[in-house]
Amino acid sequence: MDAVRVALLREVLAGTEWLQATRRFAGVLRGSVVAHGGGLLLSGTPGHEPWHLAAHLVDEAAWSGTPELAPTLVRHDARPTDPAHLAVGPGRIEAARRGETLLLVTQGETQALLERVHTARRAGVTLLTLSTTADDALTAMAHETLVVPEGAELDLDTVQHLVSAATGENGPSARGRGRFRDRLARLAETLLAPPPAP
Repeated sequence: MDAVRVALLREVLAGTEWLQATRRFAGVLRGSVVAHGGGLLLSGTPGHEPWHLAAHLVDEAAWSGTPELAPTLVRHDARPTDPAHLAVGPGRIEAARRGETLLLVTQGETQALLERVHTARRAGVTLLTLSTTADDALTAMAHETLVVPEGAELDLDTVQHLVSAATGENGPSARGRGRFRDRLARLAETLLAPPPAP
């Protein structure tokens, strides 16, 4: 989802709880990563790996001048023969230490993660979850969570886009980028508006 679509989505969601909730969660994520400087680990479940969120966070890190936001993607089926940035397996979660932040995107089954995440949490890792379930063990362990319940007006993928865009908003170069996004959104509105009545 590009900047124009995010801006249009935000306009559609104006007045709903989602804008405030995604910005609050993104602020916690950004604050944790920047304050601790220990890096960001991003993982999903064996059936759902957050590739798009990882890519968007890398972009936001570059655009906002905050390299700490670029995550290490932890993959459940990583192999030693994969390229280095794709070869980080779930053992990295257990090896995480104080100062690091772990962002989990969970959709469905989380049992496979519990022991590893519990070990990381005890070691002082800041745990954040984007989840479709409010009452699982991972959510209970989290320092901060954003729940996107099944049947909500937004799905988990859309919320990930809003969170990633909001995460980069307060960086050193974000103010200029925000103005650029606003200009793009206004241009899109003009192009998509119906023609004036004759």
